[in-house]
Amino acid sequence: MSAVLVRGEAWSKIPDDLYIPPDALEVILEEFAGPLDLLLYLIRRDNIDVLDIPMAEVTRQYMVYVEIMKAIKLELAADYLVMAAMLAEIKSRMLLPRPISSPEEEADPRAELVRRLLEYERYQAACENLDKRVRVGRELFLPEISMEARSLERPLPTVSLEDLLSALRVVLQREEAFAHHRIMREPLSVRERMTRILERIHSDGFTEFSGLFEIGEGKRGIVVTFLAILELVRESLVMMVQNEPFAPIHLKAAA
Repeated sequence: MSAVLVRGEAWSKIPDDLYIPPDALEVILEEFAGPLDLLLYLIRRDNIDVLDIPMAEVTRQYMVYVEIMKAIKLELAADYLVMAAMLAEIKSRMLLPRPISSPEEEADPRAELVRRLLEYERYQAACENLDKRVRVGRELFLPEISMEARSLERPLPTVSLEDLLSALRVVLQREEAFAHHRIMREPLSVRERMTRILERIHSDGFTEFSGLFEIGEGKRGIVVTFLAILELVRESLVMMVQNEPFAPIHLKAAA
């Protein structure tokens, strides 16, 4: 009688080199509810008449199962051990010779065990019949709620002018919350133009005022250049010179 199957191979005992940590494996036997259930299983499996039980063979199979349980280190219930002792006693009594001069025939040692097996079989059959019955109404109950007949037609909502204005106000508030402020880099810098002007003029010569402007930059470039010249004059970095009224203006770097 094999305990487990590993890759299709039957194992009846644990290998000696197998290490199992404490509390690493928990086995729950759900096939047998007790010793009587195990005995009834062995009898049904071999098609044995419950009224004529071969005690030697049934006891041997029962003890094989108990030894397997011991090998896999399962804690045996007391009922299994009591049943094992009872089977051994019945087997021993059946092997003993009966006295010929006995006035009354001795009762069959298996009678009490047969009675318990038949009674357990009746209870087991009753449990199976109960389990086959419909569970609805016995274990499960479906809730039932009575509802009054109601009209499914819904009246159309009335929308006033105030409701429309309130909805519009909400939309405008959402739009303000998502407003974007984009900062663009100034393409023309006054400070940068001041540096370029200082590079073009020198302290030992004059540079014409109109020659510092680049017509291709447009009005913005002209304004930035003019502001840069004014800033240089204000900081006393550049001198402006004009020989006579309406004459050309020249710039010279300060000494």
